[in-house]
Amino acid sequence: MAVAVKRIGVLTSGGDAPGMNAAVRAVVRTALYMGIDVVGIRRGWSGLISGDVYRMDENSVNHIINRGGTILYTARSDEFRTEAGQKKAVATCKLMGIDGVVAIGGDGTFRGCLALARHGISVVGIPGTIDNDIGCTHYSIGYDSAANTAIEAIDRLRDTMQSHERCSVVEVMGHRAGNLAQYVGIATGATAVLVPEKKWDFKHDVAERIRNARLNGRTHFMVIVAEGAFNDDEIMKDPGSANKVADMIKEELGIDPRVTVLGHIQRGGAPNARDRVTATRMGYWAVDCLAAGKTNRVVCHRNGTICDMDMEEALMIPNALNEHEDTVLRAMTGGEFYEK
Repeated sequence: MAVAVKRIGVLTSGGDAPGMNAAVRAVVRTALYMGIDVVGIRRGWSGLISGDVYRMDENSVNHIINRGGTILYTARSDEFRTEAGQKKAVATCKLMGIDGVVAIGGDGTFRGCLALARHGISVVGIPGTIDNDIGCTHYSIGYDSAANTAIEAIDRLRDTMQSHERCSVVEVMGHRAGNLAQYVGIATGATAVLVPEKKWDFKHDVAERIRNARLNGRTHFMVIVAEGAFNDDEIMKDPGSANKVADMIKEELGIDPRVTVLGHIQRGGAPNARDRVTATRMGYWAVDCLAAGKTNRVVCHRNGTICDMDMEEALMIPNALNEHEDTVLRAMTGGEFYEK
């Protein structure tokens, strides 16, 4: 089979997500299978600027499918946002004979791809973010593993909260997106869930739900808060959504909540089966796109099927919470019923 590229590079950028290594492995093995040379680019766009690249083979990706993090490392690059930085990256591609680049990450990574493409380099993006906040795809690598990490931690917290009859406020990741908080809230049977996308009223959405739960005989309560739940300028000045909510609970209800910020623990650990398989399928598809001469594509998971989409079109699709999950969550937490 004739392929449109002779050598490709693969990089990871932005926040790491479980399954990124599985995607890198799939890109490398698929490229070699198709007779395409492949190089690894360390530290994302920063590494492409500095020329931090190396040839990869099957041995380079042995035994990494089960590892969290990314063997290629990841870093954010302010320099790559400049025209001068982009020209340095293009110069590296020309020097190393890189015809195409597979970039694994989120929206910011894809915008970097478009910048590189404007200089004539073929690019394909693979969505990898635990927030699952890329509008063009129903699923991004790392989401399920991160959710399960949070669920396991919250289940353990519930055991001790129940023993001491306490209220727990747990902050999960999601600065601008509440997908993870909503999903985890359903899975853990939370008393209340707060996300950036939905306007919420503390007395109605938190205090009353705790009060009703207590009247129904429950003595412990679990409140899940996305880190960006206070979606305004104040959160940028004084981060800590969970601590703010805990203070409000103490003042309104007179109980003393315990705050747990899960933080970066959600990024770590081995990817689960869903993320390993999805990452592998996406990695294969990305190389297949480049081999076919495609560029400016994002690999997507839509309605259970792997496909690809024009990158500029993909970036125009806004992220949105799963409305059915939102409806279910309202029912489970005692929110108001409404007809659509």
